[in-house]
Amino acid sequence: MSKNLVIVESPAKAKTIQKYLGKDYEVKSSFGHIRDLPKKGMGIDLSNFTPEYEVSADKKKLVTELKAAVKKSEMVWLASDEDREGEAIAWHLAEELKLKPENRKRIVFHEITKNAILKAIENPRDIDQNLVNAQQARRVLDRIVGFEMSPVLWKKVKTGLSAGRVQSVAVRLIVEREKEIREFVPKPSFKVEGVFLNDGKQEIAAKLKKDFEKESDAETFLQQAQTTEFKVLNVETRPGTRTASAPFTTSTLQQEASSRLGYNVTTTMRLAQRLYEEGFITYMRTDSVNLSQEAINGAKAQILLEYGENYSKPRNYTTKSSSAQEAHEAIRPTDFSVKTVGDAQLNKLYQLIYRRTLASQMENAKIEKTVIEIGNPKLPQHFEAQGEVIIFDGFLKAYGIVKTEDDDDDSNEKLLPKVKVGEILDYKTITATEKFTKPAARFTEAGLVKKLEELGIGRPSTYAPTIQTIQNREYVDKREIEPQTREIVKMTLGKSGVKKEVLEEKFGGDKNKFVPTDIGEVVNDFLTDNFAEILDYGFTARVEEGFDEIANGDQKWKEMMTDFYSKFHPRIEDVEENADRATGERILGVDPKSGKNVHARIGRFGPMIQIGEQDDEEKPTFASLMANQNIATITLEEALELFKLPFDLQEVDGQPVSVGVGRFGPYVKWGETYISIPKGEDPLSVNQERAEEIINEKKRADAPIATYKGEPVTKGTGRFGPFIKYKSIFVNVPKRYDFDNLSQSDINELIDAKLDKEANRYIQQWEKEKIAIENGRWGPFIKFGKANFKIPKKADDTKYEAEELKEISLDEVKKWITEQDPKAFAEKKKPAAKKATTAKKPAAKKAPAKKK
Repeated sequence: MSKNLVIVESPAKAKTIQKYLGKDYEVKSSFGHIRDLPKKGMGIDLSNFTPEYEVSADKKKLVTELKAAVKKSEMVWLASDEDREGEAIAWHLAEELKLKPENRKRIVFHEITKNAILKAIENPRDIDQNLVNAQQARRVLDRIVGFEMSPVLWKKVKTGLSAGRVQSVAVRLIVEREKEIREFVPKPSFKVEGVFLNDGKQEIAAKLKKDFEKESDAETFLQQAQTTEFKVLNVETRPGTRTASAPFTTSTLQQEASSRLGYNVTTTMRLAQRLYEEGFITYMRTDSVNLSQEAINGAKAQILLEYGENYSKPRNYTTKSSSAQEAHEAIRPTDFSVKTVGDAQLNKLYQLIYRRTLASQMENAKIEKTVIEIGNPKLPQHFEAQGEVIIFDGFLKAYGIVKTEDDDDDSNEKLLPKVKVGEILDYKTITATEKFTKPAARFTEAGLVKKLEELGIGRPSTYAPTIQTIQNREYVDKREIEPQTREIVKMTLGKSGVKKEVLEEKFGGDKNKFVPTDIGEVVNDFLTDNFAEILDYGFTARVEEGFDEIANGDQKWKEMMTDFYSKFHPRIEDVEENADRATGERILGVDPKSGKNVHARIGRFGPMIQIGEQDDEEKPTFASLMANQNIATITLEEALELFKLPFDLQEVDGQPVSVGVGRFGPYVKWGETYISIPKGEDPLSVNQERAEEIINEKKRADAPIATYKGEPVTKGTGRFGPFIKYKSIFVNVPKRYDFDNLSQSDINELIDAKLDKEANRYIQQWEKEKIAIENGRWGPFIKFGKANFKIPKKADDTKYEAEELKEISLDEVKKWITEQDPKAFAEKKKPAAKKATTAKKPAAKKAPAKKK
């Protein structure tokens, strides 16, 4: 056994570091935190805010192994990441493994290279308790907010909801942006553009400097232009520069990977983590743009080699954020001579980081901008043509140009032909097109990260999990927004005069942008009404500053908690006692058939429409909203249309056919088969002919593609990718197979492999009791329903072999399950549940979502 034990938090990192250390060092992984607050219960003593940490069940075996390794080592090196989270991991390890100060050393590095590791070993320190306390403060404060606010939501909105300090603020940003879009009133104006010809018949595209507010003014201008002689009034050429951006921080990497590579925040961080752990880049959670002198020298050497001396301009950048204290460098390559990495997906992100870092150390691009003014003194407005020529590409040679969503799509910056002042130009066409102002854009993932960073909310390590959480909670989603259609006027001046036409344009559509769900809006409105301070952007940013002060040793973390809780808890009690229940309810109007009120609100199963009142003698009727509808915007007419669903059509192949809408959207039901209606198609427009088309498409999709041992084999695509189905067995089809052209031998091979795997899956199975002993990746385990249970060791502390488990009785297995979950076989109170179901049955039947 080695004298030195090094503990890192990830196995990939352990593997890389082991390569650089000799036989005197053994590197082990803690697989993240080895202990945390308990999953059940708050786990905090609120009298003094002391956390009650525990080792989770899945880490107990690992902790035992680490303790054994510690006993055999003379020195333990805690080498977790250099941020607050990493410091807390090191502290938890020291506490749980009972490491004495003289037998432990804390080392940090922001890149996993041989030099960095050996340098860290030479310069150890002890655990920084201030950083640990900052992490504890965040963890404890967020746990208190979640545990105390969430039950209020269960009571006042809907069971199963959750609240969080940062996640709720992120949802608020998205909800407020959506309300801003709804309330936005577009203003029309007329944009005038012209194409002019010089003597050499070269085209010059130009725009009028100012738009017209009225159609009549635009038309008058075109009529004036018809008889006007156009001249070049002015030509101005001025030099300009473009400067390279700073190297990447966590948030700028997430934003650029989104715009250039189409990666979401989670994917970017997962790939960056791998690049870091495999030694290709420096630490990926940082809000610093600084580069070490070693990095500046490395970049310079590569630029001189690749591009030449005139492209090199070494420089360092200063970080604007006052909180950027934990990480010492921006995200950069560890070795500039490594230009590519093997894995294709990793390489895309590596190339982005590599080129951005090189570009930051390169000369500015030199450009020449030309502006040509075209018009006539008689006209009220003049045209302007803009062109741009790159004189020296500088950093653009490495990084290129990328358009952002804020850039003007109609930008006409291009190379212009040579013209001189006073030159007469002929117009080819001049058009006046009606344009409408646009509301602020919905947030993309990258846009949301940028906004959170601007407001000082969250830190590099929190952006990805926050964005994932608000989607998992179903407070926001990225559903497609179908565009609307409106009429616009376009007037074109040609040689024969002005031609006017009315065109249609699509507007308001969106893809891959955050949209709040109904429940997200209701929860946000309730929280902002009742917990204004917690949801306040400034307050959330001040809390982050408080954590920074704790990390710097300028504030005691329990004092911060005491101050926060003394104001927070009384507010919780007040809201729980006095706040009204929130359903987002709107009365849309009166149903003309029954004369009863029509309500849009959140119900037990989500957003719905209700006709009638709960206390009416005749129970109310219900209908679920469709995916593209919202309780805040649905109209009375749209709501009443929902009650036409479900409706029956004629039988097909002797099977009944109906059209309805459920929790997964609109569908055609054929016998017992539900077939989704394509996105954007109105279920009310589905007639007999269309229903039969949808059914026939399903038949074709489900038609056997082959047989296996005389039984049909079908294929399809599910949430885990392409598959083939034999009897009741689903077989995933790996990418190495051509899914569209599977041969019989491919199918035989896939099913044979699956059946072999299934044959070895069960050691024993009791289907009636839904209990089985199965072979798993890490050895045999017990499966009971959907839950997994461990197999205990034998009396002599050895593990059961598979052959021995074949002889174990069902009673013994049940005993093992009960030892791990005493309530596993407890009787459920069926009679009470039946009563509740019976009482609500009439209402539930009316709601298609519940029916499905």
